[in-house]
Amino acid sequence: MHEKVGIHGWGAYIPRHRLPMKEIVRIWGWDEGLPRGLNVKAKSVDSPDEDSLTMGYQASKNALVRAGIEASRIGAVFFGSESKPYAVKPAATIIAEALGITPSTMASDMEFACRAGSEGLRAAMGLVLGGVIEYGLAIGSDTAQANPGDVLEFTASSGAAAFIVGPADENAVALVEGSYTYVTDTPDFWRRGLKPYPLHGEGFTGEPAYFSHIINAVRGLLEQLGLKPTDFDFAIFHQPNGRFPVKVGTRLGFTKEQIIPGLVTPFIGNTYNGSALLGLTRILDQAKPGQRILVAPFGSGAGSDAYSIVVTDVIEEKQGLAPKVDDYLAWSKDVDYALYTKFRGILEVMK
Repeated sequence: MHEKVGIHGWGAYIPRHRLPMKEIVRIWGWDEGLPRGLNVKAKSVDSPDEDSLTMGYQASKNALVRAGIEASRIGAVFFGSESKPYAVKPAATIIAEALGITPSTMASDMEFACRAGSEGLRAAMGLVLGGVIEYGLAIGSDTAQANPGDVLEFTASSGAAAFIVGPADENAVALVEGSYTYVTDTPDFWRRGLKPYPLHGEGFTGEPAYFSHIINAVRGLLEQLGLKPTDFDFAIFHQPNGRFPVKVGTRLGFTKEQIIPGLVTPFIGNTYNGSALLGLTRILDQAKPGQRILVAPFGSGAGSDAYSIVVTDVIEEKQGLAPKVDDYLAWSKDVDYALYTKFRGILEVMK
């Protein structure tokens, strides 16, 4: 039980540029029905001057504005990503420095595929619960990593989400009433050192990886708290595509009406570490006091967290203080595959 932990600020960032699915179909000759089956229309693509670090900074800045606290009160910064701009140099310290959090703080980069941001969130919550820190910042951010021509290219996209957690006091916008984690060694998705793109186990990434871990994490949380699916207003799951979250949610007993409001993948693709966390930011952007939210991120390798979050009366006064997810969804400009390859540095130019 985590009734002494609150969410004080949340923020998102999604790049402006979008690559329509029809462009990938046109270049590689895929069947047009594939992206429709994945329920993805376009994916967000970072510009040449953007990366997981800059996106994580902007999402964190939005979260800090909503939290309304001095940056120096943040005692830990955790940056979760599988596309860090540096192989050896922490991104967390750069973001902490840019926000004015340093030097009296902990800072660390987290690793657990798409669950690294959620791993940071759990760590920050634990430090708050233990009285080690007053506030903690957890970030999930990734850029579009996919081997050109691979089916993963349809969904791998760019985006970031950030959360500031702290005491469960009168300034918290939501209270975390419980969390549960389920982890095994299931090699469904990986990228070895010095390799530019990840590999995946095709259908193995669904069963037993994605579905088994999320189902067990959510069931563990529900049993721990004595809750059932009907006790929740919203349910958010990791979004590798637009189909899996609905499928796993309905298998757990949630309705589409609970699941669909938190979906972002159909509009921007799978933002890896921003996936479920961006879904949570979208729900917090519109949530009402008293509503209960389930969120279940997943990371290949594999593991899933599940959280139960209850919204407080404070949330409505903070929702308009920073750009919302839907603002970023509307702030879009399509690019063709040629610009996409330029932005992503896929083609090397001989000099």
